[in-house]
Amino acid sequence: MNIGTLLPRHARYRSEHCALIVGNERLTFAELNRRVNQLANGLLNAGLVKGEKIATILPNCLELMLAYWAAAKTGIVIVPGSTLLLPNGLTTLLNDSDTRLIIADSAFVKTLTQIQINLPDIESGRIFLVGTSRQEKSAFPPYENLIQNQPDHDPPNANLIDSDVYNIMYSSGTTGAPKGIIHTHYIRGMYCTLFASAWRMTPESVVLHAGAIVFNGAMLDLMPWMFVGCTYILHQAFDPELFIQTIKDENVTHIILVPSQIISLLEHPEFTAEAMASLEMIQNVGAPLHIEHKHRLNDLLPGRFYELYGVTEGFATILDKHDALRKVGSVGVPPAFYEMRIVNEQGDECGTGTIGEICGKGPLLMTGYYKRDDLTRKALIDGWLHTGDAGYVDEEGYLFLVDRMKDMIISGGVNVYPKDIEEIIVRHHAIREVAVFGASNKKWGEVPIAAVLLREGRSLRADELIEWTNSRVDAKFQRISDVVILDTFPYNLAGKILKRELREMYSLK
Repeated sequence: MNIGTLLPRHARYRSEHCALIVGNERLTFAELNRRVNQLANGLLNAGLVKGEKIATILPNCLELMLAYWAAAKTGIVIVPGSTLLLPNGLTTLLNDSDTRLIIADSAFVKTLTQIQINLPDIESGRIFLVGTSRQEKSAFPPYENLIQNQPDHDPPNANLIDSDVYNIMYSSGTTGAPKGIIHTHYIRGMYCTLFASAWRMTPESVVLHAGAIVFNGAMLDLMPWMFVGCTYILHQAFDPELFIQTIKDENVTHIILVPSQIISLLEHPEFTAEAMASLEMIQNVGAPLHIEHKHRLNDLLPGRFYELYGVTEGFATILDKHDALRKVGSVGVPPAFYEMRIVNEQGDECGTGTIGEICGKGPLLMTGYYKRDDLTRKALIDGWLHTGDAGYVDEEGYLFLVDRMKDMIISGGVNVYPKDIEEIIVRHHAIREVAVFGASNKKWGEVPIAAVLLREGRSLRADELIEWTNSRVDAKFQRISDVVILDTFPYNLAGKILKRELREMYSLK
């Protein structure tokens, strides 16, 4: 599989179909192909060869999308970097990935100037800035220099095969130091086919994406888009009002969101069944959507909700829209060609209903962590990926996600799963969003703490919520010890709540 062949195919056979909408730009497949070719040829003429790495430090923008598909054509490996990275983290990512060229937003000029001395593998003149004008003084050339006077015909054939690396995705770091996760052309090709089928995407579909496309969750619709040759609309950031208006104006059929974005839409007065009539898929990804919100979504827009549980390392389960009500607490089943099992600490398979670690194997599995064979051996054992997440299966084999094992709270020697408590708290009429985490306690080891966001116009005291929650939990060890009422949660760029930061904030109280 060579995913670099997809765009030229659409440019030939669907040349005038609208391929990509970014801001005010609307590109057909023929136009998109020519723009990608200019960048691909520019990268090759800058001296890069197949297998070498380019890093992007860009928000959602046309240049980032062009970089993805230029890499696909040339065999150059793309390393997407988060715009939330601080200087030390960015230096680590660039050096760890053996990056040879950088395409960055001009907002990073000071950071790149500061760290350039610590980037020995990046030659002078190989850092290009997006968003600068020729009049601005900078030590780094503008992005336009990379593509100027470059031919818009296809670059030389890179003779790509299944095992050639397409990208290195660095983990978002919600549970520790980020790791470089390797995906080949074959793996991304399987993303194309498996997820296009699962989402029922066709050449007539219209995809709207407002999450950061530097994270792996974006590949769930980005790869199927290019496979089927439909229309992809990319927003620079998530804005509920603009998002809703775009759905109406463009007859959007498929959207992928994280829980906080879904909650924002549910709270918005314009999010009505009539306005959202064109939607065929509303998919939740990144973290389980609490059941209270699932019910609201399924009541308003029945027959559209999908949920995906997955890890960047390459295991996933899908709750299909036809199972959304029948299996409302489940995250579904593995896709075709996949196997799943739940194992205990001894590695033995658990029975129905017994909680253990989720493991899986199939065609999306990473080849490993970049330059970290030690971590690869711990994660991939006899071909099975150990996810580090806890769950169980029911009698029909549907997976129920309990929690990340690293988020599990051990209180008085008892395993306490934050999600169980969160499902209760989110039912309170004043609560918009909740995250439960563990805090150190001399007597119990750890105790549950709830951080909450309130709905607009609602008020609630911490002691009121503690009493309300603790009268409804199933067991004494699930009782929360404290409540922190916040204006916002710390999120990473993928939209996941950073419970590690919540714990750190609470420890400093």
